[in-house]
Amino acid sequence: MVTVLVIGASKGIGLETVKAGLAAGFNVRALARSAGSIGVENARLTKISASAMDGDAMAKAVVGADAVVMSLGVARLFEKVTLFSGATRVVIDAMRKASVRRLIVVTGIGAGDSRGHGGFVYDKIIFPILLKRAYDDKDVQEMMVRQSGLDWTIARPGMLTNGPAKGQYRALLDSKDWGAGSISRADVAAYLISEIATPRHVGKTPELIN
Repeated sequence: MVTVLVIGASKGIGLETVKAGLAAGFNVRALARSAGSIGVENARLTKISASAMDGDAMAKAVVGADAVVMSLGVARLFEKVTLFSGATRVVIDAMRKASVRRLIVVTGIGAGDSRGHGGFVYDKIIFPILLKRAYDDKDVQEMMVRQSGLDWTIARPGMLTNGPAKGQYRALLDSKDWGAGSISRADVAAYLISEIATPRHVGKTPELIN
């Protein structure tokens, strides 16, 4: 049975990934500071209350996993952000030591070489005002993932929405196709779990939109 470690599992895409992983029959390890608050109970779910920056906790959580999903978020958008790169350093180190190779990281449209592809309103208003500090650190995160030597995929969702998975999302690989679009958190989670079950985009950076 597949075992997946979800980092940032208490809400948003991370929580949806926990649910999707359980629905797919996976063993799921859900790591978050507030993992105890996760309102899901299942014999195949292990809740790990720890920071993504806790090297000792991460080293234990990774052992025996078949794949690791990172879906972290920050609340303070107007301060300097180092969580993404810092946690990624911890995760990569733990995975190397435990010989776990499959890593899927959620960043977003506007990270790395997708910057400037989100459409006029996103690129000129939303991104510079609200997201730039976080995405500057996501740029560093993506570089670290690319250089990790692991079997990685970087998933870049468009504007996130709530609601159930529709199963009609698109994973756009060609930068010529990247652009404005939205996707539900549940559909992002569905993609992440499908990519663990059947890897198609190892070494790729798909934009995810409905």
